[in-house]
Amino acid sequence: MIGHAVVDDLVAQGIFVTALDRIEPDGLPADRMVIGDARDPAAVDEAMADADAVIHLAGLASPGHGTPFEVFGGNTRATFVVLEAAGRRGIRRVALSSSYSITGLPFAAGIRHPAYLPVDENLPVQIEDPYGLSKQVDEATALMMTRRHGLTVVALRLPFVADEKRRRDRLAATTADPLYGSAELWAYLDLRDAARALRLSLTAPASGFHAVLVASPQTLAPYPTEELLARYHPAVPVRRALPGRAVPMDLSRARDLLGFTAEHRVELDLRPLPADLTRAAG
Repeated sequence: MIGHAVVDDLVAQGIFVTALDRIEPDGLPADRMVIGDARDPAAVDEAMADADAVIHLAGLASPGHGTPFEVFGGNTRATFVVLEAAGRRGIRRVALSSSYSITGLPFAAGIRHPAYLPVDENLPVQIEDPYGLSKQVDEATALMMTRRHGLTVVALRLPFVADEKRRRDRLAATTADPLYGSAELWAYLDLRDAARALRLSLTAPASGFHAVLVASPQTLAPYPTEELLARYHPAVPVRRALPGRAVPMDLSRARDLLGFTAEHRVELDLRPLPADLTRAAG
């Protein structure tokens, strides 16, 4: 999903794109297509021929997309292979998809709460699932590769990323029961903004490794953020005011490092949080 949007965005900017995928995708406007697996060094090396930069999105997108061994092992191998191949070819700019799930909150077996709000890139993690752990290892691999090969790597900690249908379905679910979105702090990012943020990650004036939290500055819920937090994360310290639908995430690193602010936002009429929505998180 995000990969297709990234190719669309890059091509629209006049950038020559080579795409690597396991199958031939329909309607992908890439200039060059390599069929192969991101875990395969030979396929990755072929895809990187004549490349100036790399955007790495290949992986299993949740703990439910395979066995724990497939999710953790596949994701971490692919990231190592891609970054090692980039370094060996002399490519120095890489953007990769990390995830807000690195916090451990979205896929926890029970209800967990962040250490503080708004969350930022320094938030202590509480991982108990193989997908979140794979993202933690991916970021550690990226940091190592900056030392090993002199790469500059930006790892975007993406929230729930939505096209129109996914956004509509998530909004309906969180409106009916805000507990549904509480682990992800009701955050979202439009698919087009995700693609643009990844492109900006390749051109930002940066060096070394950077983990960057990105999201729309507003939540995907029609209720006041402070009311949502008081009900669903009641014991968590809130370090600053979060008026209206302000997302409880610190997005300053995305703004300052990448020059990125989400452009595609859902405008909603704000309404009080109903008292009869009682599935509050303890």
